[in-house]
Amino acid sequence: MSDMQPYWKKLYRNKGAVAGLLVIAVAVFISITAYFIAPDHTPNANRMVLEIEGQHPGFRINMLAVWKEQPVKKVSVYQRLLYGQESDLNWIPIRSWQFRDSILVVQRYVDESTSREETYALTKIWYGNAPANPLSSKALQEKILAERIFSRTYWLGTDKFGRDILSRLLIGTRVSLGVGCIAVVISLSIGVLLGAIAGYFKGRTDDVVMWLVNVVWSMPTLLLVFALTLALGKGFWQVFIAVGLTMWVGVARIIRGQVLGIRELEYVEAARALGYGHVRIIVKHILPNIMGPVMVVAAGNFATAIVVEAGLSFLGVGVQPPQPSWGLMIKENYNFIITHNPLLALAPGVAIMLLVLAFNLLGNGLRDALDVRSKI
Repeated sequence: MSDMQPYWKKLYRNKGAVAGLLVIAVAVFISITAYFIAPDHTPNANRMVLEIEGQHPGFRINMLAVWKEQPVKKVSVYQRLLYGQESDLNWIPIRSWQFRDSILVVQRYVDESTSREETYALTKIWYGNAPANPLSSKALQEKILAERIFSRTYWLGTDKFGRDILSRLLIGTRVSLGVGCIAVVISLSIGVLLGAIAGYFKGRTDDVVMWLVNVVWSMPTLLLVFALTLALGKGFWQVFIAVGLTMWVGVARIIRGQVLGIRELEYVEAARALGYGHVRIIVKHILPNIMGPVMVVAAGNFATAIVVEAGLSFLGVGVQPPQPSWGLMIKENYNFIITHNPLLALAPGVAIMLLVLAFNLLGNGLRDALDVRSKI
C-alpha cells in the first residue's frame, strides 16, 4: 500500500479526477439506496397516475389515498432494498374536497381544465375491506385529513404514464452502473487473458489471437451487440453480457502490447531461468506490472458501456419496460422535446452525460497518475 501512496497523492491533486470520483461515489450510493430515497418506492418506480401525465418539473397536486381491493404482501427490508415495495394504496389526484357527515366529496382531477365530482365513504377510505372499528365521523375525518389526503410535488415532472421522473431517474442509476461494472468485468477477463497469452507466447499463438481480435474489431459494435441481443434475447442481463462481449478486443490489443515489452525485461528472464512455469510468470510477475493501463482501460470501457446500453435501450433492444433505464426514459419521452416539456427527455440525457464524463475524467487522472515517466 505504501508503494501506491505517491500515485494516490498525484491522483488527488488532479481536480478533474477527484470530481469524477465524487460523482461516481454519489451514483453508487444512489444505486444502492434508490428505493429508500426515491419518492416512489414501488417496484421499478412504476406507480401510474394517468391523469397527470407529461407534467412540468415542480408540478404539485393534492392526492387522496384509498385502499386497493386486494391486499399487498409486505416484503423484508432486504427485498425492499433490491426491488422496492408494492403500495397497498391507490393515489387519486384531486382539486378540492369537503366532508358531508360520513361521506367525502372530492373534485377529481381529470386534466388541467377538467374535474369531476366523486364521493367516498369515510369507512371505505380508512378501513378498506378490513373490519371497521367504531369511530365517529369526526374522528375519521381527522385521520383522513392527516394521513389520506396529502400534497405531492413532482420535482422533475411526470412521464406519459404519470410516473415520477425523479424516482425513475434514481432507480435507473442501477442499470447504468450495473451494465458498466459487468461489461468491464467480462471485457477485462477475456481481453487480459487473450492479450497476455498473445504477447507472452508470440509466434503462431499471437497470430491466431490477433486474427480473432481483428475479425471482431472489423464488425460494427452496435450491429454485433444487436446480433448477440437477438441471440440471447431482450432483457436486463442479456444487455450486460452482450456489451461485455463486444468490448474485450480493445483490452486485448493494449495488454498484448504491454506484455510484449515486459516479457523481454531482466526479471522475467530471471524467472524463466529459475524454472518458473508460464502461468506463474504471467500472473505473478507480468500482470501486476501492467495494472496501470488496465485501470485506465477499465474506466474508459465503463463509460463506453453506459453509452452503449443507453443506445440499445433507446432503440428498444436493451432493458425492457417497466424497468427504468436512462436510454429507455429518453425513448419514452423524446417527443416532449419538440412540444411543451423537453426536460422529461433532457434529464436522463444529462444524467448519462455526467456519469460518462465522470468516468472519462477518472480515466484521464489514472493515466496521468500511473505514468511512471512523469514526476510524482
